[in-house]
Amino acid sequence: DLDRIAGPRAGIGSLTGRYFAMDRDRRWDRTQLAYEAMVRGIGRAETDPVQAVRDAYSRGETDEFVRPIVLARDGIAAAPIRDGDGIFCFNFRSDRMRQICRALAIDGFDAFDTGARPALSGLVTMTQYDQTFPFPLAFPPFSMARIVAEVLADAGRTQLRTAETEKYPHVTYFFNGGVETPYRGEERILVPSQKVATYDLAPAMSADGITDVLCGAIGIPEHDFILCNYANADMVGHTGVMPAVVEAVETVDRCLGRVLRAAEATGATVLVTADHGNCEMMVDPDSGGPHTAHTTNPVPLVAVRAGASGLRSGGALCDVGPTVLRLLGITPPPEMTGRDLREP
Repeated sequence: DLDRIAGPRAGIGSLTGRYFAMDRDRRWDRTQLAYEAMVRGIGRAETDPVQAVRDAYSRGETDEFVRPIVLARDGIAAAPIRDGDGIFCFNFRSDRMRQICRALAIDGFDAFDTGARPALSGLVTMTQYDQTFPFPLAFPPFSMARIVAEVLADAGRTQLRTAETEKYPHVTYFFNGGVETPYRGEERILVPSQKVATYDLAPAMSADGITDVLCGAIGIPEHDFILCNYANADMVGHTGVMPAVVEAVETVDRCLGRVLRAAEATGATVLVTADHGNCEMMVDPDSGGPHTAHTTNPVPLVAVRAGASGLRSGGALCDVGPTVLRLLGITPPPEMTGRDLREP
C-alpha cells in the first residue's frame, strides 16, 4: 500500500513491534531499542520489509513482539532519522506514544542515553499525547461535558480508582475524558505491574494486589464509587498463549469471588463489564493461527446486588454511566443519551 500511494517518494526505514516502540510502563530498555533502530540504525538488518516480517513470524515474533528491524542498503541503514527531518506521530491513542516522543524530542530526557539526537525540523502528533508536550497537534482535544466522574464530583460523591500500571491510564486519564487532573473527591491507588517480558509468563499479573486494594476499600466504605480494571484477559490475550489465557481468566474469576464476598458483607452493588473483547477469540478464523487482537464482540454487563432485578438486554456502553448514577440516586444529565439498564 505504501508503494502504491507514495511510490518512490517514500520508504520504510525500520520496523518495530509496539511491545518495544510503544511501551507505556516505563520499561525504558524497550523504548531504547526502538529509538536506536529509528535514529541510529541499530537493529536486525534486512533489505525487504515484507520478507523481514515473514522471517520474524518464523522466529515466533508476532506483530506486537517484532524486535527492531532496520532496512538497509549495502549494510547501512537506509533511512534513519537525521538532522532536519520532521516526524508525524499518527497513533491516535496517547498512552503508548508518550515514551517514544519523550525520547525523540523532549529536552532534558534522561531515562536512557540518546546520544546526539537529530535536530528535527519539527514533531507533530495526531492527538494530544500529554498536556505538557510542546508539540503541534493535528487534532486538538475537545471537552467532554458532564461525564460520570464530573457528575459524581459535582454531587459531592467520593471516588476511588485502582488498577495495575499497565491499565492505570484507563481508570484515570481515559475515564476522565482525556484529563490528567483528578476530580474533587477522587483518590487513586496504583498497583505495580509484574516485571516480566510478556504476561503469559505471569498470567495472574497483579490481580491479587488490586483485589486487596478493592476489598479493603469496600470494607471501609469511604467511597461512593470505586472503579477498578483487571488487565489479565486483555494483556494475556494479546500474547496468544492459550494455557496462559486460561490461567488469566481463572485468576480474575477467583478475584471476583473475593470482591463479591466483600460487597455482600457491606451491601455494595458490583457491576462487571468491559469495553471490548479479546481472549474470547483465541484462534484467527481466517488463518487458523493465534488471534491476539481486540474484538468488537458484544460484552456482558453483570450486576450483583442482594435483591437486584434483571437488566435490560441489548444495551450499549452509553447505558453504563446512567446506570451507575441511578444506582447512586443521581439523575443523569441530559448530555448522557443512554438509559439505566434496569429500566425496561
